Amino acid sequence: MLLVVQVFAALAGLVHVYIWVMETLRFSDPKVHRGTFKTETADLAAVKPWAANQGWYNLFLAVGALLGTALVRAEPAVGWTLMVTACGSMLLAALVLVATDRSMVPAAAKQGGFPLLALVFALTQL
Repeated sequence: MLLVVQVFAALAGLVHVYIWVMETLRFSDPKVHRGTFKTETADLAAVKPWAANQGWYNLFLAVGALLGTALVRAEPAVGWTLMVTACGSMLLAALVLVATDRSMVPAAAKQGGFPLLALVFALTQL
């Protein structure tokens, strides 16, 4: 069952790497800032620094999940701590997104689905 946790934690990490790319590297693309993030071009200069900061936050969570996945078998305490902390933070961020704007349920599901599954399967390891 540990392998299942690792797979879902790794997928959660990869999704958050993708989010980092969108928020940090591709945010100026109208398909991204207007289409994905619903930000008008006129607001881009004001919003872009916030999006980049959020992107880096997502990358750091991804690193935690991926590093935890890689370390959990050799260093269980470190690996579990990283995976659970990263996935827990990802899931909580998804819940905050839904709590602040119900129209963001699809985005929150993409952001929080894999972390939720990783944590559910992690509970079977107790």
